[in-house]
Formats: sequence, C-alpha cells, structure tokens
Amino acid sequence: MDQVSESVSNLVEHFTKLPGIGKKSAERLAYHILRISEPEATALAEAIQSVKQNVAYCNTCFNLTEGERCGICRDIKRDTTRILVVEQPRDLMALETAGTYRGLYHVLLGRLAPLEGIGPEQLTIESLCRRVREGGIEEIIMGTNPTLEGDGTALYLSNILADLSVKVTRLARGITSGSVLEHANREMLTDAITGRQPF
Repeated sequence: MDQVSESVSNLVEHFTKLPGIGKKSAERLAYHILRISEPEATALAEAIQSVKQNVAYCNTCFNLTEGERCGICRDIKRDTTRILVVEQPRDLMALETAGTYRGLYHVLLGRLAPLEGIGPEQLTIESLCRRVREGGIEEIIMGTNPTLEGDGTALYLSNILADLSVKVTRLARGITSGSVLEHANREMLTDAITGRQPF
C-alpha cells in the first residue's frame, strides 16, 4: 500500500528529473512545498510558468533574454570588438558576476560530444561565424570548459575561425590565487606554465 499521496509522489518524481536532484533532495523539496503557504507555492508555479513563456535565446548571442536581444548585446558601453565564447548561459552569468570582462559573448548552447550525438549542427557555430564575417570583431576568446569535450570544441572552432582572419585566444588557466603548488594537478601546472604572463 502506498504510504504517500499520489500528488506528492508525482511532485517528487518531477523534482528528480531536475539536474543534480536525487530522490532525497526531491522529497525535501516536495515537503517544503507542502509547508509553505498557498500564495508562496502559487508564486513559485507562476515564476516557472513565466520563465517558460517569456524567456528565449537572444537572436545575436544566444544568451537568455525576454526580448529579441539580451541586455549585454544592447549595451552600447560594451567592447564590440571581442567575443567570448561559452558553452551555456550559466557560464556567461559566472563571467559577468566576476565583473572584469566588458566585451560581447556567444553562447554555443552545448559542446561537441560525438558519443552523445552532439555535433557542430546542434551548436550555434554557424551564427558565430556569421558574426565574425559581418566585420568589426578583432578577437574571439575561447571560454569553453576545461574538459575533454570543451577543449575539443575550442580546437574545432579555432580551426574554423582560422580562415576568417580573426585573432583567437583562450581564457588563461592554471594555479588559482591562494592555492599551493603541491595540490595542483598536472593539467593545472601545465596551463600555468604555458599561460604565464610578464611579471
């Protein structure tokens, strides 16, 4: 005999479909929803519905937006000669939070992963090339994640962009501030040495 109501079981099941949410976390979320007031629960449901109805990808850079172009693409104070390429909108948000980059972005909406069936056609690579061909772009900065797929995607893009006469760079990697050399892995040390800068 079921010990939990069908509605609660259904809610738990939906929460487990969210990334990073296991059964225990899903149950905690479901019981939290049961404890909050009805107006709070309704506000959460309306926020989810609003996101699904109103948020889309920017026509230019594929960041999330509620209009045709995102706020970054509309910002006339941005450096329009540089485009930083990232995998997902959340990567863009992390970089924006740092507050040091003032150029434009391009979101690929993924990374090349042949084993998962994700090829160049599933990404926004052609749109990036079109932006470069339109002129005015002096530098493309690869900001893909430092993973096998992310590095493979960056290499693929750099080969395509080589024909478009634009400077291609990548984000520096290596030892983070406050860390100790003995705890750094081989890849971090290699990136730190090859990406060194004048003192």
